[in-house]
Amino acid sequence: MSKESGGSTGLTYKDAGVDIDAGTELVRRIAKMAPGIGGFGGFFPLGDFYLVAGTDGVGTKLKLAFETGIHETIGIDLVAMSVNDIVTSGAKPLFFLDYFATSHLDVDLAEKVIKGIVDGCQQSDCALLGGETAEMPDFYAKDEYDLSGFAVGIVKKDSVIDGKNIVAGDVLIGLPSSGVHSNGFSLVRRVLARSGLSLKDQLPGAAVTLGEALMAPTVIYVKQVLDIIGKGGVKGIAHITGGGFTDNILRVFPKGLGAVIYNNSWNLPPVFKWIQQAGNIENAEMRRTFNMGIGMVLVVSKEASQRILEDANGAYNIGEVVNGESVTYS
Repeated sequence: MSKESGGSTGLTYKDAGVDIDAGTELVRRIAKMAPGIGGFGGFFPLGDFYLVAGTDGVGTKLKLAFETGIHETIGIDLVAMSVNDIVTSGAKPLFFLDYFATSHLDVDLAEKVIKGIVDGCQQSDCALLGGETAEMPDFYAKDEYDLSGFAVGIVKKDSVIDGKNIVAGDVLIGLPSSGVHSNGFSLVRRVLARSGLSLKDQLPGAAVTLGEALMAPTVIYVKQVLDIIGKGGVKGIAHITGGGFTDNILRVFPKGLGAVIYNNSWNLPPVFKWIQQAGNIENAEMRRTFNMGIGMVLVVSKEASQRILEDANGAYNIGEVVNGESVTYS
């Protein structure tokens, strides 16, 4: 990444209308009413197993789908955001349900979106169990729609990946992302407007357009992560979405532990270089908003790390667990 780019003209996620701190405060307040929430998935005991549930949407990436006309892959994003969350506990996704809402139902358009959802379910080896289509005149803008999804998985109680055994010296292994995935798009759209470029313009340093780079579907890590877990040595897993490394990695650590991320230990995708430069965004803001090219972080024992790095295609050793309660970079 570039050096810190300060100055009052640098864009932030909050400038774009998204306040991560407010979201964190809401979770804190809800946790008082419903103890046990706050992880990547919700647990429901069922005999010797837990059902693990997650829900999410695609956010304002939908705005770019409307502008680019790329609707075939947005359903993959929808599935990914839920199944990638629940697999962090070691749970295998069982089924998925979707909610598609629009002002006026365009059957051909809806079919494209649903095909993406089916594709996402196939990639995560889960069933598309059903869903809901809501036609709501005057509620959504013409030719626009909204999406949300719900996934449920299962894991044996004695096989849960919960981070409790993480210790200083454990290794952080990063699995590469396909790009921005499905968060941070309110800031991306603000950067795009400032840059003067269009979604049809070429992404600097790459052989694709900005629209193609930004609409790249979220990687579904389910099969890869379950395969790695099955071989042992995995102590904790963090899905890197809103909050970036700064917030998400610490969610799986016991109290008193933090992380050091090794600078330049993986290849930074060109799309993030462009976002930072065009928006004059500080490093700290980038790291707290975007996945920066790493969509999933596995916390593993030092003994298992080399084997996992050799077996996991494209994985990186990106850091280590240390004493303290923050994420730092060196």
